[in-house]
Amino acid sequence: MFVDRVHIYVKGGDGGAGCMSFRREAHVPKGGPDGGSGGFGGNVIVRADTSTSSLIEYRFKHHFKASRGTHGKGSKMDGARGEDLILRVPVGTLVREYDEDTKETGEIIADLTHEGDSVIVARGGVGGRGNTHFVTSTRRAPAFAELGEPGQEMWIELEMKLLADAALVGMPSAGKSSLIAKLSAARPKIADYPFTTLVPNLGVATTGDESFVVADIPGLIEGAHEGRGLGHEFLRHIERSALIVHIVDMTGGFEGRDPLTDYDVINREIALYAAELADRPRVVVANKIDVAGTEKACERLAERVRADALAEVGGDEFLLSESKTDPKLYRISALTGEGVEQLKAALATKVAAIREAQRELAASQTRYDHVWELKRDEKDKQFRVRKLSDGIFRVSGGAVERMVVQTDWENEEAIVFLQHRLRRMGVDAALEEAGAVDGDEIRIVGRAFTFESSSSADPYRELDL
Repeated sequence: MFVDRVHIYVKGGDGGAGCMSFRREAHVPKGGPDGGSGGFGGNVIVRADTSTSSLIEYRFKHHFKASRGTHGKGSKMDGARGEDLILRVPVGTLVREYDEDTKETGEIIADLTHEGDSVIVARGGVGGRGNTHFVTSTRRAPAFAELGEPGQEMWIELEMKLLADAALVGMPSAGKSSLIAKLSAARPKIADYPFTTLVPNLGVATTGDESFVVADIPGLIEGAHEGRGLGHEFLRHIERSALIVHIVDMTGGFEGRDPLTDYDVINREIALYAAELADRPRVVVANKIDVAGTEKACERLAERVRADALAEVGGDEFLLSESKTDPKLYRISALTGEGVEQLKAALATKVAAIREAQRELAASQTRYDHVWELKRDEKDKQFRVRKLSDGIFRVSGGAVERMVVQTDWENEEAIVFLQHRLRRMGVDAALEEAGAVDGDEIRIVGRAFTFESSSSADPYRELDL
């Protein structure tokens, strides 16, 4: 089964709890704090792997969770880190945020286009600190430790887009599968009826010292850019291809269509689906020239291809080589093999030139890795104060909420330490700016507090709920 888009839920492992412990040994009656910290939870990592060719592994299993960190112990023994969970996906997989409630995709997380490319989609929780970490000049024997931080969790979309140097496109039964079988060792299903090919096929074509990857994209029809005939499912696989190879059936198929009309329909559908595809380098191939009576149709198509190439360069004959469309019409028979070797050599030359241009462009550009992760971290530090009703406010934000979750609410010292951290983050000031006054109720995650001005010794006092 060919699966190229899935939605999965990922959760990092929870961090282990820190330990509250004091050194107790013979002849050491007043040993200091020696509680170890909890281990970090494991991360959930999506990694591109050339040995994986489909997303079938995520078709029926949708929930993935990394292991948690273990708790800290006395004698300053820190807990072990949880193991990372690595989700292997095909090279060319796009990772996006996904909202399971609205069924909408969000920001692109990563584009895994090379073997080994990876991204952390759900970080494991930080292990809680043991009481040894809270010793100060005035607090010599802290009798509290932090609980482990919960791991991050979210829904993501994995979308596989084929990575091919050249994509074969055309109307149903134009001969794309027959051609890829001639160009490479691929053996797709070939039959004399439309829509024989229902999933893209990949093959490696070799000529001389050059080789390139070619993809056979299932047949397109008019209205494909709107999703007709599974158009969106097929068209998106063209997006990564460096070169578009447009196959035109010179016989007109079963319906006796005009080859020029077919040519125009496919060009229009590709451009309407994604405007940048209209500027992609393109080669036009006239197939089935072994059938009698196709000569005139070939001449008409050759004139159109040359005219289109001229139009791209403003009608200047000397600039034809600068056109994205090859002005030459390649005439072949995928059935008999006539013209296929010449076409393969031309495609190899064009692919090599495109690759070189892409390498030069990549070398001149600055790469910013892990952009999404940096954005996530910045967003995590932010918090929001919202007035729910008269006298009731809610504070939300990743970092603030984790502080509350990590606090041991049975330990008064731990609560006092949380108060100090919230003040330092500016939560008190933000609440006062939002209109909070003494006695108002402040809600954070599942806890509620009464608010007192920051000048008070105890600005947060847990409500007895």
